Amino acid sequence: MMRHDSITPAPRHDDRNRLVALLAASAVLLTITAVALLPLALLTLFRARRLYAFVATQLARVILRLWGIRLIVHQDRPFPAEQTIYVSNHSSTLDVFVLVALGLPNTRFFLSGFLRKYVPFGIIAHLMGTFFTVPQNKPADRVRIFQRADRILRRTRESVYLSPEGGRVATGDIGHFNKGAFHLATSLKAPIVPLYFQIPVEIDPGLGYNAQPGVVRVYVKPPIDTRDWRIEYLEQNTERVREMFVCWHRENHGAHHGEPLNASTPVPAAVVAS
Repeated sequence: MMRHDSITPAPRHDDRNRLVALLAASAVLLTITAVALLPLALLTLFRARRLYAFVATQLARVILRLWGIRLIVHQDRPFPAEQTIYVSNHSSTLDVFVLVALGLPNTRFFLSGFLRKYVPFGIIAHLMGTFFTVPQNKPADRVRIFQRADRILRRTRESVYLSPEGGRVATGDIGHFNKGAFHLATSLKAPIVPLYFQIPVEIDPGLGYNAQPGVVRVYVKPPIDTRDWRIEYLEQNTERVREMFVCWHRENHGAHHGEPLNASTPVPAAVVAS
């Protein structure tokens, strides 16, 4: 069932003026940053990805502040220094800015190749070493993209972020999880760190752009050890991680009715070879 806010209502006149002004300001900031990064990339022979990522992180934080959005991160330990697979729920246009604003250390991203049509965004993402994906109806191309990513990440030992849901899911539920992130984790033997995004309905633009001022919370969950994972149990392990997000999502809805959001939900047992 679609939640009542999944279709963004037409903005009022004042709200429309605010939306246009903020979109224009954000586009200007993205363009200025992309243009500034290009000569820097040439000077550094396109090899200073951590520097480009640092600049992108600052840009994302500025854009969130511009829209009046405050980011609060709940975590009981720093982000890992070792290679890590980050995954999250994905329900909003805000997610990409929140992700980059987190400043995940030494991390590449998987993003939809569709986003490259926004040229300044595409330039910045490319300089950060982003892996651009294609739709699910092109399985052979997707396999090649993930195989290339596996080779690169195995060599560089960089971390990576993927959205298991693929595109934004604005139904109010946790969507189907694709297996790509969990295949990589199984192959690389890298731990998975789940990120649960809590975006209040009243500020969430959903599939649109009209975000309202407010607070976005990111809950950094305990890492999931994948060293004993086996490829023959890929579907079961994928579903078990999805069950964790479903549980956190239910808790989040309970929190809106006076119940606490439990940051320490137990990790379901993964299926491993006996």
